[in-house]
Amino acid sequence: MSTRQTLFFSATSPYVRKVMVLLHETGQLDLVQLHGITLTPINPSAELNSLNPAGKIPALQLADGSVLHDSRVILDYLDHQHGGTPLIPRDGMARWRRLTLASLADAVLDAAILVRYETFLRPEDKRWDDWVLGQCGKIERALESFEQAADELDEAFDVAAISAACALGYLDFRMPDLNWRRDCPKLAAWYTVASQRPSVKATAPAP
Repeated sequence: MSTRQTLFFSATSPYVRKVMVLLHETGQLDLVQLHGITLTPINPSAELNSLNPAGKIPALQLADGSVLHDSRVILDYLDHQHGGTPLIPRDGMARWRRLTLASLADAVLDAAILVRYETFLRPEDKRWDDWVLGQCGKIERALESFEQAADELDEAFDVAAISAACALGYLDFRMPDLNWRRDCPKLAAWYTVASQRPSVKATAPAP
């Protein structure tokens, strides 16, 4: 049996990107084999479905054959596998605050991906403009909150910062006309620095 883990992977998935950034940051990249998967809501993968009934990536198959899925679960698991400073605080209020910020970044991703599906995959005559506006409202509110928390993101490049960086990178990648930097100058300044980290640059999706 192989001792390596297999990460079901797409270079354009921001949820996968979070995992990849953590692997870079914690020196675990060589311990994981990448297995490319191309998915859309109408193009599932039978192979992936057999391992993760939700049919979503990332999914991490461990050396014993068991499978973890959901990026938050995988991040927590991988953060317990290295000997450096934890990127998810183990206890106390710091843990809950950093996980809450990470959850808010995931909310940005969830809304942005729904906008992507509605405006790119759904036939034009079936698109629901009010739905798109509702999702954009979620993104706007979350970014306003991150603008207020920009100094907190600067405290450590941990699960909160990784998640925020991947969310902002996805907005630039899939919603380049959003111009979020105009209304969030502190967040934009933080992201300018964060985006130059080797782990973030190495995992940036190709345009």
